[in-house]
Amino acid sequence: MAGKMSSKEGEWSAGTAGRIDGMDVIITGGSSGLGARISRILAEKGGQVTIADIDVRGAGTVADEICRSVHGVEPEVRELDLGDLRSVKRFSDAYRAEHDQLGLLVNNAGIMTPPYRKTAQGFESQWGVNHLGHFALTAGLLELLVATPGSRVVVQTSCVHRGGNIRFSDISSERSYFPWRAYKQSKLATLLFARELHRRLDLAGLGSPVCVGSQPGLVNTPLYQNTRLMRWYLRPFMHGIDDGVQPALRACLDPSVKGGEFIGPDGWMEFKGRPVLVQPHNRGRDMELAARVWKLSEEMTGVDLSAIITSLGRR
Repeated sequence: MAGKMSSKEGEWSAGTAGRIDGMDVIITGGSSGLGARISRILAEKGGQVTIADIDVRGAGTVADEICRSVHGVEPEVRELDLGDLRSVKRFSDAYRAEHDQLGLLVNNAGIMTPPYRKTAQGFESQWGVNHLGHFALTAGLLELLVATPGSRVVVQTSCVHRGGNIRFSDISSERSYFPWRAYKQSKLATLLFARELHRRLDLAGLGSPVCVGSQPGLVNTPLYQNTRLMRWYLRPFMHGIDDGVQPALRACLDPSVKGGEFIGPDGWMEFKGRPVLVQPHNRGRDMELAARVWKLSEEMTGVDLSAIITSLGRR
């Protein structure tokens, strides 16, 4: 259920938000759908956008369209395969070598209900791409985010986190695979990551980055390519891309949104509507569960994000 909303809050839109001229921005999954539209709007706001995507050709098409239609911007495209932790490390190492700041990281990329397959490191693909890849990416870029006053990490999750459970005994669905169950698990994990990252950064005394969760509701995008019957069934409850990007954009651009908060649509079941502060499901607020997922994520990725935060907090 959406949180209480003032009339002022309900009127927010990206069109009236302030500019971010010169801010370095990374968005994952910007080659199509929500990511492409978010990339364009952040570029229109003056952001120096890097589109990080496994589909370099598609991302290049988006970047070219932005260049043609938005004066004075030139988005960059970099290859990033979130299903391969070696690719994630190459990306973050290269970006750190060329930049000393990062104002906004939008963890937007995702896959939904594909046939069973594993990532390069042997994890179920939705768990690996939607959660673990972004966990490792955020860790690799955290030094730049901490060095940038007012920086933000926006983690795109989903309303279906409410039906998710973390199946620690079969996290990669090796014993049984149900695509929707695995998707909901991955999206619950991304939300728990956002909240736990905020908690740990705050505990370390780090003012930046602010970490915010967002969910777009139900949007008719290519994400539903593996569930065409479900897309047909849900179509009456969906809203368009222009509305679907508003929660993530509010998380990116609204200075009143605080770390640890969660932005989503205000309509029934948060399927569609205006972007407002919403409350996660009880499991999405379970900080003991968040800590367990964090520890497991460190073990699976081999990335000690706890130590990185501690080190940055001592500087």
